[in-house]
Amino acid sequence: MHRKDALAALSALANETRLDLVRALVRAGGEGLAAGEIARRLSVSASRLSFHLSALEQAGLIVSRREARHVIYSVEARRFAALFAYLFDDCCCADPAFRPPRGDATPAPEPLTRAPER
Repeated sequence: MHRKDALAALSALANETRLDLVRALVRAGGEGLAAGEIARRLSVSASRLSFHLSALEQAGLIVSRREARHVIYSVEARRFAALFAYLFDDCCCADPAFRPPRGDATPAPEPLTRAPER
C-alpha cells in the first residue's frame, strides 16, 4: 500500500458513522448488508448514508454489488489487511510492541446501535 492510499483510508475511517458502518459490515461477513438495513441499524437517513458509503467506497474499504433491487455493501478485507500491514510494517517498523493483544485481553466491542441523529 502506498502512503497516499493509507492516508485516504485512514481519513475515510476518521468519522464515527463510517467507523460504525465498517464495524457493521465486518460483522455481516461476506454476505454484506443492504443499504436500507445499514441505515436502519445505524439510525441514519438514506442521504447521509449514501455520503458515508461513497467515502468508504472511494477509499477502497468497501465494495458494492447489486442483487435484484438492492445494493449490498461489504468490507474489502484485503484492503484492510494492506492498511494494517502498512501501519505495522512501515510506520511501526514491525516492532512487536505494536502487535495487538490476543485472547482474553481483547476488550469486547461496543454495541452497533446508536441513538437516532437529530
